[in-house]
Amino acid sequence: MSITDNVLSLFDDEAPATLDISQDIALRVRNLQVNFKRQKVLKGVNFDVKRGEILGFVGASGAGKSVLLRTMIGLIQPSEGTIEVFGQEFSRAKELRDQLIERHWGILFQHGALFSALTVRQNVQFPMREYLKLSPRLLDEIAAAKLKMVGLPPEALNKMPSELSGGMIKRVALARALALDPAIVFLDEPTSGLDPISAGEFDNLIRTLQRTLGLTVFMVTHDLDSLHSVCDRIAVLADGKVIAAGPMSTMLASEHPWLKAYFRGKRGRVGATM
Repeated sequence: MSITDNVLSLFDDEAPATLDISQDIALRVRNLQVNFKRQKVLKGVNFDVKRGEILGFVGASGAGKSVLLRTMIGLIQPSEGTIEVFGQEFSRAKELRDQLIERHWGILFQHGALFSALTVRQNVQFPMREYLKLSPRLLDEIAAAKLKMVGLPPEALNKMPSELSGGMIKRVALARALALDPAIVFLDEPTSGLDPISAGEFDNLIRTLQRTLGLTVFMVTHDLDSLHSVCDRIAVLADGKVIAAGPMSTMLASEHPWLKAYFRGKRGRVGATM
């Protein structure tokens, strides 16, 4: 039994010693509701994310995608509903159980959210310093390995965020998200701000890492190319609820007005070839 397991047993006899990450459903959201004063943003969101898949999450601007993501990772408290991570309810978990769950995921925020006063090395090492007790040498070795994993050379370790291009910032942020070898990765608009070539390369990187590491990926995106090329399934948020979920073929076949306009409109791939 690990030190973490012993600490958990002291504070909560019912707390799981570990998460069973072999379960078929990595994330389960049921009747999730979020209210801001009198405004209801999420009105009963229900969906599952299967273990080992890339789920693309889409919706109109202002539909509540960012609110949903922030609620799922614990930054916003839901008014009602439940969020389960590999079968363990996260939304009502105790603090130590939260930490155990959080160690199984990584997060890439929309603009990278790197700490501007820290080097690339220190940014990538940040989660490890938070949760693990490792020697400086091992921290450096892991940081270099994670950077190589996302396609950046070791020379980047000593750079400051201000010295990086937009694409490099995204890759460093992804390396940091992978620092604790997570089972789940949350991506918030990972290709926003990138040129089409860089966006395509980043999509390929995500798919390669997902297949190589067996990751479960929850990706909020507006990028139709990403939805077509890397997502196994797509979920659509509208009017505070998930109105459709399934593979791209389901999206393209739908006659729902918003889905039809988004996936088969003039800027969609189907519309572009008509």
